[in-house]
Amino acid sequence: MSTPGGDTPVRVAIVDDEPLVRAGLRVVLDAEPGVTVVGEAEDGAGVPQLVADARPDVLLMDVRMPRVDGIAATRAVVARASHGPAPRVVMLTTFENDDHVLDALQAGAQGFLLKRARPAEIAQAVRLVARGDSLLFPDAVRRLAAGRPPSGDALASARLTDREGQVLRLMADGMSNAEIAGELYLGVETVRTHVGNVLGKLGVRDRTQAVVRAYTSGFVSAG
Repeated sequence: MSTPGGDTPVRVAIVDDEPLVRAGLRVVLDAEPGVTVVGEAEDGAGVPQLVADARPDVLLMDVRMPRVDGIAATRAVVARASHGPAPRVVMLTTFENDDHVLDALQAGAQGFLLKRARPAEIAQAVRLVARGDSLLFPDAVRRLAAGRPPSGDALASARLTDREGQVLRLMADGMSNAEIAGELYLGVETVRTHVGNVLGKLGVRDRTQAVVRAYTSGFVSAG
């Protein structure tokens, strides 16, 4: 996997069972400077081979596919990450209230996009995720989580400190580290440390998964 930045293009692979969707995304992304489409697959079953052959930085992947869906394919990508470089995953969905999206975020996807998103939004999402950020829409996650009863123990077993709990709640509101620092009158590096502690205690890889856990566990109300 490359490290995007400078003159290195962001390598993107597309996974969708609809040929027209794949073709449209390829046209959009190939027209973007600094982005190149390096491969495609029509089902999640092809993701392991696609990742091995094309070495993408980002996977744009449909959440619903006939054989192996995007949730299972995302789990395969996350499993690969424990053994070496792996792409970051952005789920594609037709509907904002697609319950499968929440499962995909829990499985390790860094965010999601609607298939009707504008070309500029798609390109921006790819670049954002490629540089290591999460594509998080807290309101959308809240709506998705509100359709399910809270599970778990509201993160009591994670033993978050009061400050870590404050930071997680502000993360769930969509605040950046700098915004959290301003809200809590802390230094940005201090906030970054708290965020790292939260991720470690929750056993998650990134902010997206932490926020999803906050809502689905009942730690933050999704109502």
